[in-house]
Amino acid sequence: MADITPGRKLTPEQAKTIDEFYRHLMGAKRIMTYYNCAMLETETKFKVLNYQFSLEQARNPIESIKTRLKSFESISEKLLRRGLPLTVESLEANLNDVAGVRVICPFVDDIYTIAECFLAQDDITLINATDYIKNPKENGYRSLHLIIEIPIYLQKEKRMMRVEVQLRTIAMDFWASLEHKMHYKKEIPESIAKELRDELRVCADDIAGLDVRMEKLRAKIEEAKNGN
Repeated sequence: MADITPGRKLTPEQAKTIDEFYRHLMGAKRIMTYYNCAMLETETKFKVLNYQFSLEQARNPIESIKTRLKSFESISEKLLRRGLPLTVESLEANLNDVAGVRVICPFVDDIYTIAECFLAQDDITLINATDYIKNPKENGYRSLHLIIEIPIYLQKEKRMMRVEVQLRTIAMDFWASLEHKMHYKKEIPESIAKELRDELRVCADDIAGLDVRMEKLRAKIEEAKNGN
């Protein structure tokens, strides 16, 4: 029940509204904790894979791992933009990217190797995969996106939670980070905005070419080490 401040009386409708708001707030806090746990579980799995590769192959196919939990403001904005209810149930049913894990790899083939090993684990369920490396977005964005479900183990239950995983090379992440920071604002004239979009696409293609060249250089180095 809603607390009533001494000396102040609430109408039944006010009390009901406050109680509903409180329940939604507590529910939102609880579900965000669950998403945070799922994000940490996912991050740990990638760290374990990286350790294993470093022992067996004396190199790390993962350069770094970043995690991100969407803010309440971002979640609310996305639900409203889609015309969906602002409820915990709506959040769980409609949003797949509340918890995010970004895996940065040195080379493109590392991305596919790590993704394959990760998805082979029997407690990971792949919901959707979108390959923006083989099929870049119109603006040049490249990354491998996976929507997965992973179990988290609570005091009295197991829950399956969704996490968005993005796998990129260092070069792809460099481009995406700068593109996000430099994102042109609405007040910029369309003629200039188009010029910026075109230039960013050229930069994205250049970076993709760099990834290919670096992969070829690595192959030559490995061949030289093996005496071939």
